Amino acid sequence: MSVRLDDVDRKILSQLQQDASLSLDQIAERVGASKTPVWNRIRKLREAGVIRKQVAILNPEALGLEACFFVLVRTSEHDKDWAGRFLKALRDRPEVVEAHRLAGDIDYILKVQVRNARAYDRFYQSLISEVKIHNVTALLSMEEIKASSALPIPDLSQKGA
Repeated sequence: MSVRLDDVDRKILSQLQQDASLSLDQIAERVGASKTPVWNRIRKLREAGVIRKQVAILNPEALGLEACFFVLVRTSEHDKDWAGRFLKALRDRPEVVEAHRLAGDIDYILKVQVRNARAYDRFYQSLISEVKIHNVTALLSMEEIKASSALPIPDLSQKGA
């Protein structure tokens, strides 16, 4: 369910996506509104679930996590018990930074951030020891071309939106 946003809401969200550490005064100044209404809008956006949480985005290379693997998982298991064990295994591993269930030939895609290929192999061996997986294909990212946590903020008042 989408939430109706006006221009000020979109400006606030844009500022927060660029830098969530901005002070309320800075956000208010940048969006051309006063502090109290901006605070009230941010609170309402949180309550409506538009703003899920605020985090610091870390540099993986600065932490020695130089290898990013995209892992394609095919399974022949689709029962509730297997899915529960698989999801728990993913949630218990901090190196899995994203996981998606897919439509099509591949059942899941994982984004795994580790130090190197040896660390990926340890992750892989651990995962397959916990859950039965039909096929795994690991793709090493050679270069990150674009990465963003910022979402496009649609203007639903425009025709054709």
